[in-house]
Amino acid sequence: MTRTIAVTNQKGGVGKTTTSVNLAAGLAQSQKRVLLVDLDPQGNATMGSGIDKRALAVTIYQVLLGLSTADTVRVRSPAGSYDVLPANRDLAGAEVELVALEHRETRLKGALATLAPQYDFILLDCPPSLNMLTVNALVAADAVMIPMQCEYYALEGLSDLVNTIRKVRQNLNPNLEIEGLLRTMFDPRNTLAQQVSAQLQEHFGEKVYTTVIPRNVRLAEAPSYGEPAVQFDRACKGSQAYLALAGEILLRNGFGQAA
Repeated sequence: MTRTIAVTNQKGGVGKTTTSVNLAAGLAQSQKRVLLVDLDPQGNATMGSGIDKRALAVTIYQVLLGLSTADTVRVRSPAGSYDVLPANRDLAGAEVELVALEHRETRLKGALATLAPQYDFILLDCPPSLNMLTVNALVAADAVMIPMQCEYYALEGLSDLVNTIRKVRQNLNPNLEIEGLLRTMFDPRNTLAQQVSAQLQEHFGEKVYTTVIPRNVRLAEAPSYGEPAVQFDRACKGSQAYLALAGEILLRNGFGQAA
């Protein structure tokens, strides 16, 4: 059974793409079949997977507009051993063009339907806004993973996102659930971070992943080499945290422990 997870938070710079890429690679290292869908026009998940977005003739943009199929657009990450539906700047136009199309909210869901049986996990890397691309991801997903920094404004943004998830559940995807909240860029020496972390655990309980992603320079360096950090430097603290996250997700979804 395929598990489709949207990695989303309308706040930028919280580690959505870093999480998507490294989780995809971590799950692939556990012998799981993984598809990563890049829904951000910046194409950072594409580049971080070792794929040159500038050389792509077709991307997820053509898939959403019905000009290509997902099967013909997907490419293999040379560094991560998972498949990618890549993106580049062309995707920025989809936001406007989708508005005029029929079934605009379900375009991604329809495109993934034929591919889904070939994968254990499909990860959707969302843009940092609650736009039509994000709505498509929420409609296509079984669950939402929310990466967030433990700071004051993050709690305010989280409330908006939870309301959006509730609306999508009511109107478009009644089975959508919150997979989990992931604390990223965490500095245990920061008192505010500790306080916000405690609040998250108090309000969301088991929905908060046990795994915490620390601030780690190797996580930031890896994309410039076109590799997931878990491949680039498996031993660093950031990589070890993402491998632990992969293991936690496998356990939550009944797959057993990561390799």
